[in-house]
Amino acid sequence: MTTFGIVRHGQTDWNLHKRIQGSTDIPLNDDGRRQAIETGASLRDGHWDAIVASPLSRASETALIIAHELGLPEPELIPDLAERRHGEIEGLSDAERALRFPDDASVPGLETRQEVLDRVLPVLERVAGRHPGGRVLIVSHGGVISALVRHATDGDLETGGRMIANGSVQRFRWGAGGLHLIECRLDADEDTVATG
Repeated sequence: MTTFGIVRHGQTDWNLHKRIQGSTDIPLNDDGRRQAIETGASLRDGHWDAIVASPLSRASETALIIAHELGLPEPELIPDLAERRHGEIEGLSDAERALRFPDDASVPGLETRQEVLDRVLPVLERVAGRHPGGRVLIVSHGGVISALVRHATDGDLETGGRMIANGSVQRFRWGAGGLHLIECRLDADEDTVATG
C-alpha cells in the first residue's frame, strides 16, 4: 500500500474573504506561507519519498515550501491535481453565488465532483505505482480533497458544509480496492476525523 498525505494549500486572500477560487490562480498570502512552513514542520516526524502538486500557484508554492522544510526535491506539478473548475461563480462569495444562481440553479462551467474524480484518481494510481509501499505528499485543493473524502468513504463522511482546513494534511492509503481514508481535518472547529 502507498500512503498519501494530501495537503490543502495555504491560505490566499480569496480564502480569507471567502471567495470561490476554482481554477482562478490566486497566490498564497503571508498567512498561507506561514501555514505551509508549519505544515512542513509538522511532517518532519515521518519519512516522505516524494511530493507532487497542482500547478496553481497557491498549491505549487505550498508544495515548494514543504519540500524545502523536509529536504525533498522540488515538487512535480501535475495539471490534473488542479482545483475543481467553478465556472461562472469563481470570484463570488457564497452570498453572491446565491443571488446570481438561486435555488441551486445550474452554474455554467461548473465541473462535477465525478469529473474531478475522473481526472484525479488516475493520477493517484500512477503516483502509487511509482512509489509502491512508499509515502507521498500531494498538495492540492479543498474541492479536490472533499471529492476524494466522499469517494473514499462511499459518501459516509460528508464535510457538511465545513471546509478542509488550509495547510491541513489528510491521510489516505492506496491499495487493493483503491483509495482508503485514514484521517481528515475539517476547518469549522478543526475537528480531526479518523476512519482507521
